[in-house]
Order: sequence, then structure tokens, then C-alpha cells
Amino acid sequence: MTLQAVLGSLAKMKVIGLMSGTSADGIDAALVDVRGDGKRLRLKLLAFNITPYPKSLQKTLIDLASGSVFSIAQFCRLNFELGERFSEAVIALANQAKIPLSEVDLIGSHGQTVQHLPKPSGRNKNRTGSTLQIGEPSVIAERTGVTTIADFRPRDMAAGGEGAPLTPYLHYHLLHHRKKSRAVINLGGISNITYLKAGASLEETVAFDMGPANMLLDGLVSTLNQGKKSFDRNGAMAKKGRVSEILLAELMRHPFIKKNPPKSTGREVFGGKMVEKIIESGRALKLTQHDLLATATAYTVSSAAKNIQAFILKKSDLHEVIAGGGGVKNPVLMQALTQALYPVPVLTFENFGHDSRAIEAMTFAVLAYQSRHKRPANIPAVTGAAHPVILGKMIPGRKFSA
Repeated sequence: MTLQAVLGSLAKMKVIGLMSGTSADGIDAALVDVRGDGKRLRLKLLAFNITPYPKSLQKTLIDLASGSVFSIAQFCRLNFELGERFSEAVIALANQAKIPLSEVDLIGSHGQTVQHLPKPSGRNKNRTGSTLQIGEPSVIAERTGVTTIADFRPRDMAAGGEGAPLTPYLHYHLLHHRKKSRAVINLGGISNITYLKAGASLEETVAFDMGPANMLLDGLVSTLNQGKKSFDRNGAMAKKGRVSEILLAELMRHPFIKKNPPKSTGREVFGGKMVEKIIESGRALKLTQHDLLATATAYTVSSAAKNIQAFILKKSDLHEVIAGGGGVKNPVLMQALTQALYPVPVLTFENFGHDSRAIEAMTFAVLAYQSRHKRPANIPAVTGAAHPVILGKMIPGRKFSA
């Protein structure tokens, strides 16, 4: 095969992106038609599905990420078990889309984060942070026969970045505008923001994590109900409660909220330990579980609003906010966010013809596409890396060609 033929075969691809977030509730899988020269990408979502984890597996993953003690043998088996489950998600999506796996050109798998430590430890002489995602990509490539690219965060961290956030790369390609300045807010386990200044280049994108979102809300619901409930459906519990201004003020003093970007965080900061702290404070203040959910919801909104005010509006204009992630399904959270950001309108990805649920999985389809073309896809201004790098590690599939 000539070089021109190889490059031509790579010009457009059907790519499956896989993502399992900090809530560890299942695998998002998106089949995306990706084409373009790297700087101008054309993206079309062809199919999307969610494969839930069994409750027992979700608990295991959350316990692991929260610091519970696991043996090396348990950890080893879990890595391969997740590889099998990611493979099953790929096969299910291909069946749903009614295409054979032989027509899928590439898989991009984020895996399941079990630790994300963006700041270096005292023992690290090279002064980089560290991160770990599991879900063995060799299993995915073997079960599906499709070339798989995974482990997207470590290379950015090796270059001095935080390895996160990575979704701003997709946000830019989907939503940047010549005349309108937009902020994209993802309300996933963690809330994060991408600021797309009108007419700005990819390299001028601003993005960072702002604080907790569904991770904290889900953790409170599960703990307060002994695992009988896993989330606050439609914000019903929060709606019945009252915000404790005392507890909210205490939570807003957390140093991460006012920390300057670039910054990223995860369950290590806003996971089980914070849930326990909130419940303990709630007992002392004689708050109901509904009050705790109302206050945690207000915390998500207040931390986002404070970050937007401090790091976006003080320097730039903002014409509209576009929200995505699981939090958009919580009307109480969305109403509070809309009120907090008024008069800036709060829209959703659906207003622009995109599926909010699929955005993160689509990101890893696009990052895999760029990696396969040997193109950098981190944004150093966002992650803090010293320079652009090609992300991910590639496991060739059975039809791989150089």
C-alpha cells in the first residue's frame, strides 16, 4: 500500500469512543463518523448507548477510588474484568448500529479512573502528577479485532500537565463561534467548564474543573439511604429541603474552589470523605437528608458561579452557557444554575443538535482519531503541559496497517 493510499484510508473513520466516569455507573459508548485534516474536523454521531455496571461492581470501583484497601490480585483481575465489559459495550453498540465490527476503524477508550493525582508528590523527582485508568485495552482489541487506543491522560502529565480536562478539545470543534463567546459546563461527577472566546483559536481555549457535581449528590443519596437509592431522581429530594447557609459557607471555603486554573480534581477530593464530612456537619446542625441534598445542590451551583465570575467574567464577555452531562437531567440543579448565571442564558447540547449524554464518549473517539493520525490533541493552556503531545497508547487490531 502506498503512503498516499494509507493517508487516504485514514482521512475518514468510524470510531467508537468509550467512557466510564467518576460516578462509575456504567460505560458510555459512542459511534462517531470522524473526518478532517486535524484542524477542521467533521463529526457525526451515528449511535450511542449506555451499558450499566452491576451495583456490586459500581461499589467496588467507588471503594477502590476512595482509598479502600485492595490486594494486587484483586486489582489485577478488576483491570481485565473491565476490559471484558468495555469489549461487550463495543459489541452491543455495533449491533445496535447494525454494522459489523469489521467496519469499525478504531476504538478510543478512556477506561475507568481509579486515581487521579494531578499534583506531584514529594518523592517524584521529576515533579509530575500521576493518574491511573483501568479497563485493559489489550482485551478490547483482542475481543473486537479493532485497533484500540487508550490511556490518554499520562502523556500530558509526563509533559508537566494535569492530564485533564480533555473534553475541551471536542467542545472547541463542536461549538466554537466566530461572534459569540460561549462557556460549556459539564455536570458530570465533577463540574468543569470550557470557555470558548468568540473567534479564538483552539490554543486560546480556557478550561478547568470547578468543583463537585453528581459525585457528591450521588454519594450523599447512597450513604443516607444505605445503598437503596443511588441518585436524586429529578432532584426530588433536594426540592423538599432547605439550603443551610451555614453549611454552604463552610463548603465554599474549600481551597479548590478559589484555586487558580489550570486545575483538575476527582473522587480523591470530593468523594467519600467529603460525603462523611457533610453528613457529620448536618447532624450537628440538625439538618434533614433533604436539607443536605438541597445544600449540596447549591454547592454545585455556587462553586460553578464563583469560578465563572472569578476566572471568566472578570476578564472576558460571555454570551451563552451550554450545559451537558448527567446533571442536565436534574431540573432543580438546572433551575438553580440558570438563576445563578442570569442574565446569561443557559442552554443544553440538545439546543445545538447534540446528545448531552454522548459528549464525553465522543471526546475519546476524536482523541483516538487524532492519535491514530499522529496529531497532538492536548491543549497545553488548559492542562498546564509544557507543550503539545500525542495522547494515548495503541493496541493494534487484527486488520491493522501501518
